[in-house]
Amino acid sequence: MKQSISFKLNNEPITIEVNGDESLLTVIRTYLDQTGTKYGCGIGECGACTVLIDNQAEKACMILIEDVIDTEILTIEGLASNGNLHPLQKAFVSHDALQCGFCTPGMIMNAYGLLKRNPNPTRENIIDEMDANLCRCGSYNRIVEAIQTAAEEMNEKIKL
Repeated sequence: MKQSISFKLNNEPITIEVNGDESLLTVIRTYLDQTGTKYGCGIGECGACTVLIDNQAEKACMILIEDVIDTEILTIEGLASNGNLHPLQKAFVSHDALQCGFCTPGMIMNAYGLLKRNPNPTRENIIDEMDANLCRCGSYNRIVEAIQTAAEEMNEKIKL
């Protein structure tokens, strides 16, 4: 049965009429046309669908839309600001931390969740956290380096 669901998506208020048992991923991609969040495995194992819900990295394929009422959701589309890439996005590009790009949005969102909780992660912290995201192309070393670079840049901006 359809129900009215309200939340914020990328800082914009959303109210949508959908079945409450649909996944957040389906609603984001199909009904709200935010296709940066990817469908990978559908069982929460690959991390391609990672978004932030109230600043916590979550796998959107495993979350029912009725469970996000009155939350704030951030997808890869909402990470850039005023037409400028976020430091994580820039670092992924500059470190060539992507090949096919399929996993990249989920990687970046998971990394963003990590840096929100821990602005100075060690290499081991990053590796442990990013273990929840799979990259078919094997860009793991460059991904870790990109996250380290982004953390440094984000910390520099805070100091200014």
